[in-house]
Amino acid sequence: MGWLSAGDGYEVALVEGRVAARATSGRAAGRQLKSLPRALKDHPEVDRLRRFAQWLDRHAAACVAQVDAWMVSSLPVPTGLLVRVWPDEAWQLALRDLVVVGDDPDEVGFLRGATESGELRIVNLDGETVRLSPRMVTLPHPVLLPDLDDLREFAAELGIVQRVEQIHRATWRRPDDLDARATQVRDFTGGSFRSRFALAARATSLGYRVSGGYATARVRDGERTVEAAVWIGEPYWDDEVSTGNLTWQDRDGRDLLLRGVGPVAWSEGMRMAAALYAGRVIEEGKDA
Repeated sequence: MGWLSAGDGYEVALVEGRVAARATSGRAAGRQLKSLPRALKDHPEVDRLRRFAQWLDRHAAACVAQVDAWMVSSLPVPTGLLVRVWPDEAWQLALRDLVVVGDDPDEVGFLRGATESGELRIVNLDGETVRLSPRMVTLPHPVLLPDLDDLREFAAELGIVQRVEQIHRATWRRPDDLDARATQVRDFTGGSFRSRFALAARATSLGYRVSGGYATARVRDGERTVEAAVWIGEPYWDDEVSTGNLTWQDRDGRDLLLRGVGPVAWSEGMRMAAALYAGRVIEEGKDA
């Protein structure tokens, strides 16, 4: 965005997401000022730029949230859609360097670009830039990536930083020796918080939904949607509270057997429980 006239002697523009001003006359002509002059603080052009900056922030957050939803659910995404949104900087920042997989499971690499002709440019594990043009691609949840360790190592070599947490996302794999009748995980129970409000606030700040006495995460896992839930205490309880068991329910609210929980739902449920538990009060002198 270029510089816009804002009254006598000044121009304004968005610079790195903030309204900046520069003088158009005098010794400082053409030089960006360190702060916004008082005379411009209520100028209509400045107000318009501020509101535009707020919209850009909301748009960027929405792009990240949408891409994160695609990744967590490993939903197929039309290649044409990625090509269409790629010129938008916010979409590009959210998508760039995510691991994508084409029609062939061996067509895997870090997304680096999209062409007007409908192709995606990726860097594969051999370090080669190749072009893919499948009708659909997936941005897999990391627990579904068989070469996750290799991808992490290669990403470190390339200095890749993902805007949407994918390859460095904490993952858990379901044990094979679970009791056939078990429906609860107790690994993260007993995390003490000074109040139910504090625990609920932590859940909300981490992006989880609080419903009744539970913090929940809804996850699409394969062909079905399940909800992971951690007990966080009665809604109107004001005293000290502790994290409870982790369970998974189907769309009808029925508890699932642990052996029936899919890999993505298991990993995301454990990730939520671990994140809540990590915020517990640790008394001095006791082990963390």
